[in-house]
Amino acid sequence: MEPLGENDIRASFVNCSKGEARRLSLPRGLAELPWADLDFLGWRDPGAPDRGYIVAERAGELVGVTLRVPQGGPRSMTKTTMCSLCLTAHVASGVSLLAARKVGAAGRDGNTVGAYMCADLACTLYVRGKKKPLLAMRYKETLSVEDRITRTLVNLDEFLDKVFRVEDAAARV
Repeated sequence: MEPLGENDIRASFVNCSKGEARRLSLPRGLAELPWADLDFLGWRDPGAPDRGYIVAERAGELVGVTLRVPQGGPRSMTKTTMCSLCLTAHVASGVSLLAARKVGAAGRDGNTVGAYMCADLACTLYVRGKKKPLLAMRYKETLSVEDRITRTLVNLDEFLDKVFRVEDAAARV
């Protein structure tokens, strides 16, 4: 991923107001991020732990989505969960359910889509082996790193499709 500046990041958000995009906290050390190892930019807001953000290139444009961690009880410390984007297995709180408000009228009506993702949104670093989950799992990935990157981006694109999808109420009847 090419390095992004603050203005590009803030202008990319599609599921929040311009005011919300201006107020959101950007990742610390933006200029020093490992841009060559990032296929999308994902981060959690240290000042608001229930918030996360993803900025990705989609059809030649930057698209940013705000994410929320729904309210819930504590997670099991022995349970293993898997990220639906990069398929990295984590224990305990290494994976979180993150919900994105849909774009347009559906989002203003409160409609969201969710997915279980790496809690720190560092999927591309896990895929490349630059970051390891807290507990190494006993399985070995057989796909090449390039194929894992492609799989992660396809899964992210499918999630973003759901954020953009406009559902026709008449079609559901």
